[in-house]
Amino acid sequence: MLYQEDKPMKLIVITNERILDYEGSILSNLFDEGLETLHLRKLIATEGEIIHLIEQIPVKYHKRIVLHDHYNILKYFDLNGIHLNRRNPIPPSIEVASVSRSCHSFECIKASMNNHNYMFLSPIFDSISKSGYNHAFTKEELLEAKLNCIINKKVIALGGICKETIPIASEYGFGGVAVLGAIWGNYYQDRDENALLRRFSDLSKIVSKL
Repeated sequence: MLYQEDKPMKLIVITNERILDYEGSILSNLFDEGLETLHLRKLIATEGEIIHLIEQIPVKYHKRIVLHDHYNILKYFDLNGIHLNRRNPIPPSIEVASVSRSCHSFECIKASMNNHNYMFLSPIFDSISKSGYNHAFTKEELLEAKLNCIINKKVIALGGICKETIPIASEYGFGGVAVLGAIWGNYYQDRDENALLRRFSDLSKIVSKL
């Protein structure tokens, strides 16, 4: 999906790098609750494990899924697209609806603006899921980037995204936010899917007002 200037702020959920028990059901329930875009990021999963996970998700939601790894899987499922990163910097020859990229500098954003549907810029705030992964930009730098149209609706804020920081990301001009720790953090301890869905609902309500 292409992020247009007149579109509301987007909420993207990123999976954890390992596959969880019953994760197919959890992701399906997130889609049921209104999740529009899921980034399937499984650093230590095999292609077969990811295929098995996708098979557990209703076909009607497959077009909401973006792959971070194992692009060959696109031969078997009609997914939304792929996300380029340091591990996989080159897009596959398979045609997809959406190509996005991870960026950690304004230079990367500027170089990617015209040939990607959207870009992640990180870390914007101190990470929730990665200890010691602190913000890389000052408030002044981010506001200047907004003023110069480097940060616009095609740029998605990543890193430390939570209820408190989403409105700030909106002020910086981001077209959306990508969350990981704010969704999954407590789930490893309590295995409480209802609490996870409530966290997603709370974040969705905040984003929908921006």
